Amino acid sequence: MLALELVGAELLPDVGGKAANLGELLRAGLPVPAGFCLTTHAYRRATSPAGLDAVHAGLASTAPDDLPGLARRAADARRRVLAAAVPADIAEAVRNAYSALGPDVPVAVRSSATAEDLPFASFAGQQDTFLNVVGFDAVLAAVRQCWASLWTDRAVSYRASHGISPSTVALAVVVQRMVDAAVAGVLFTANPVTGRRHEAVIDASPGLGESVVSGAVNPDHFVVDSGTQTVLERRIGNKSLAIRPMPGGGTERIKLSGAGSQPCLDDAQLAALELLGRRAEVHFGAPQDLEWAVDGGGEVWLTQSRPITTLYPLPERQRIRDGTRVYLCFSLAQGLTRPLTPMGLAAFRLIASSVARAAHFDVPDPREGPAPYVQAGQRLFFDLTPVLRSAVGRAIVPRVFDVMEARSAAVLRRLFADPRFAVTSRSPWRLLRHVAPVAARARVPESLLRALFRPEAALRRAERFGERFRAALVVPVGSTPVQRLDHVERILGQELFPVVPSILPLPALGFALLAAAGRLLGPDGGAGALQPVLRGLPNNVTTEMDLALWQLASDIRADAGSAAAFDGAVFDETGVPELVRRYRARELPAAVQSGLAGFLSRYGHRAVAEIDVGMPRWSDDPAHILGVLANYLRLEDTGQAPDRQFSRAARDAEAQMERLAAAAEKRSRLRAALVRAALKRTRMFAGLRELPKYHIVEALAAVRGQLQAVGTELAGSGCITEADDVFFLDLGEARDGLAGKPLHDVVAQRRDAYAQELGRRRIPRVLLSDGTEPEALQAGTDPAAAGVLTGTPASAGTVTAAARVILEPQGAQLEPGEILVAPSTDPGWTPLFLTAGGLVMEMGGPNSHGAVVAREYGIPAVVGVPDATSLIVTGHSITVDGAAGTVVPGAPPAGP
Repeated sequence: MLALELVGAELLPDVGGKAANLGELLRAGLPVPAGFCLTTHAYRRATSPAGLDAVHAGLASTAPDDLPGLARRAADARRRVLAAAVPADIAEAVRNAYSALGPDVPVAVRSSATAEDLPFASFAGQQDTFLNVVGFDAVLAAVRQCWASLWTDRAVSYRASHGISPSTVALAVVVQRMVDAAVAGVLFTANPVTGRRHEAVIDASPGLGESVVSGAVNPDHFVVDSGTQTVLERRIGNKSLAIRPMPGGGTERIKLSGAGSQPCLDDAQLAALELLGRRAEVHFGAPQDLEWAVDGGGEVWLTQSRPITTLYPLPERQRIRDGTRVYLCFSLAQGLTRPLTPMGLAAFRLIASSVARAAHFDVPDPREGPAPYVQAGQRLFFDLTPVLRSAVGRAIVPRVFDVMEARSAAVLRRLFADPRFAVTSRSPWRLLRHVAPVAARARVPESLLRALFRPEAALRRAERFGERFRAALVVPVGSTPVQRLDHVERILGQELFPVVPSILPLPALGFALLAAAGRLLGPDGGAGALQPVLRGLPNNVTTEMDLALWQLASDIRADAGSAAAFDGAVFDETGVPELVRRYRARELPAAVQSGLAGFLSRYGHRAVAEIDVGMPRWSDDPAHILGVLANYLRLEDTGQAPDRQFSRAARDAEAQMERLAAAAEKRSRLRAALVRAALKRTRMFAGLRELPKYHIVEALAAVRGQLQAVGTELAGSGCITEADDVFFLDLGEARDGLAGKPLHDVVAQRRDAYAQELGRRRIPRVLLSDGTEPEALQAGTDPAAAGVLTGTPASAGTVTAAARVILEPQGAQLEPGEILVAPSTDPGWTPLFLTAGGLVMEMGGPNSHGAVVAREYGIPAVVGVPDATSLIVTGHSITVDGAAGTVVPGAPPAGP
């Protein structure tokens, strides 16, 4: 038993999150009602005879999505806890502590779990609280009910979804003097909707705060500027009821009339609350979600504080310059929603530094990255403030994102009207001063002229560049670990960047010539007429990879013994791991063993989330590829075979070219010749858009191989536990480890932080340095289109089929013909496209990776659909119109 003033964060395992935070508020000198805490030791002693170990084991073996199974075991745990007697000495301690508060004083009896109000997950409302409890017997009964509430269905399910072991949780109980509240509510010290750190959000209603917390009323809603204490928003709720304490214990709901006509807090009270909240935030070092109450005498009390866990982390402070900055999420632009490993981030700092130095920007320390580079939430962001303040930047960059990631372009354009980012530079010379040296060094003008007049020679030159590039990635045999790190820094800092200016001008020219053909065609050259030309493109390394995998599946299907090895692999959770084991042991039939080895020798450097050197490559773990092969073998309609679809798409594209040339010839033969030449080069070069990333990923795979060797050395010397721990260090720390520095604690902290970020679903496309998420400020969707999801048209066609929502492609099962619904895609996803009936993505634009591949395979696709993976349900029928950019939800699957 501990008085609240003796409780603090260091006692979290003993007192739980709620009590620890209340104690911290008292330490900060903030007003908290008096009380005491019955620690987790009391819970464990009281429940030790209840046999909860068996329940813990049962819950640990139950899948997080098995809600009925979790509920059965949770109910068993509650019965056991309620049946357990409270030890006499614990009951006596409660009696004495309660008496010290006053004779039969009304109190609140509140659960305080060890997995509650934590920095990474608030677990709000998962356990029970009892208000206006009067008398010792009632307090002791409420304590037992709190103990049992550790095992409510919602608490058990919530912990299971967050991966918290049942055997590690326990419950403390806080008993506090009740505040007979005239008005109460909640206070966020940062705006939880927009992310703005300088705004406090306050909800208030008459009576106890339970009415606000439970959502029983529409409270008054206020937004207060934390700097000036100006009320920015004041919305008066109807406040139709109040929860009041009853004499003798318990609460009652009282209907109110006319409460909606006046606010229940004045500006002075709002300012006082905002100040208390700010003091709490300063004490905890992070924005807080507080509960508060104002008693009949006008005194304000804080009754709870927890971190706001839904806010996206701010960009690293040391890299933020004066004034509000605009940061674009480069991770999302690359189709990557998951965080990068620390070594993956370190690699990109070096890459970004090489780009900046090539453009004649000053980079004092390449390992720290250039000035525009920042990290937030373990994801890549770049400072686009100079772009918004430049007339040239405003004209160019949003148009690039129109075809790459259309929603990011829309967010950037909305910021044009913000006076903080007004145009300060109208001359193009500043941009040219940085771009021209890069273009000259890569001989871009020469490449463009060669592509125009000798296109075949341009393709051969691109091939020779790839050969030289791969040769530069080779590290001498026998290199020491330190030399391997030197080579890693050489590859990332010198060899990698020239890929982009050496290759990208060719596909850029291809798309420019497509636009030029459209202008030459006039009315006959609309987008609907030109898009078919981009189907079945040659020279696309990703398409070639997918078709090579399909060919391997066809070879396996043709050999009965090989095909038999995959029987049931899609449905049996042990099937694919067993195939992996047999492949590594060289036990698979020859067609599979040699065919897969050949595929991985060419494409094994690829992976899902492949821009992160910390992610395993397919050559490291072929489980994903084997799973895709098993899925391909289930496709029975040979007419829908991807190789046939691709060939058909290529023929259709060639035919469309001829139709367009014939239309141009009606105006003049010269115009027809120019259209034909432009479209021919479009088809030759547009597919090369995938080649720069392909080479970059080759380099990252080579870097990963060297880092794995370094990791093996570090693990062997005992500086880290296992070789892959090296990916949770940066390059400087890896060198420290080679010098003998133990790094276990660093790795453990980084792995925990990484695991927490893996659970984050909402990533802002654009983030301001004050935490504001501009996309959250946009108006709601058109009510006239209720139920219809809209995005960017990506691949024409209409399909109605069952949806399959897939958040990660590893191990995913996509039935042939189902519509793939994903947050984003990179080349690691594209093997799934071959059997998909359609595609819906939350991210992307008409020329993003997923859109291009969908067009090449001729599957309808809509990209940039907000919250698609949340709003669409697996198994439900949806209709995708790739020309209109709409997704229409249909009926759920028919019951048995």
